[in-house]
Amino acid sequence: MKEFDVENWNRQAQYNFFKTYQDPFFNITANLEVSKLYKYCKQNKLSFSLSCLYVALKCANEITEFKLRIKNDKVYVFETVNIGSTVLNDDLTFSFCDFEFHKTMQAFDANGKIVLEKHKNGIVFNAQEDQLGIIHCSTIPWVSFTGFKHARNGNEGLQGIPKVVFGKMFKENEIQKIPFSVEVHHALMDGYHVGLLYEKMQKFINELV
Repeated sequence: MKEFDVENWNRQAQYNFFKTYQDPFFNITANLEVSKLYKYCKQNKLSFSLSCLYVALKCANEITEFKLRIKNDKVYVFETVNIGSTVLNDDLTFSFCDFEFHKTMQAFDANGKIVLEKHKNGIVFNAQEDQLGIIHCSTIPWVSFTGFKHARNGNEGLQGIPKVVFGKMFKENEIQKIPFSVEVHHALMDGYHVGLLYEKMQKFINELV
């Protein structure tokens, strides 16, 4: 990571305004159309859940604001961020697994399956709270939610790590959709940037062949 030039940032005023908020995070939840992604995964024997992670991570890495983090009251930008996701255990508790970014969905899928296989051999509850170059992800496969609120430990505003959540897939007019929640630090980005993430994700999915 390298220090980000806040002084010449066009959002400097917004950054200074929101960075001292007690709760500087805002959340947007919307549905993604995933019929093409689901079909693509079936045709290419890819994990649908890992592919959802890949689409979110790939598109987030194309947006500078999703790679900004705060450390010691300074803003830093990562060249690439990874994603850490909850993984359901057999006893219905959960653990965390980290998935490195790969340029293709196939490579991400292959690496992700290795990570999950290693996880099965020794479950460790590891929240990786010291990592900044990461996006936190959860999956709630039981509910097609329309909103989401995260548990927070009180000092996360000093870091600004984005949190995303995928919900239960459902059909609407024969189109498969999935709810997707995005929660981000308002000092580091605005609604425009979250909207851009949704736009990029939907465009990537729509162009799958």
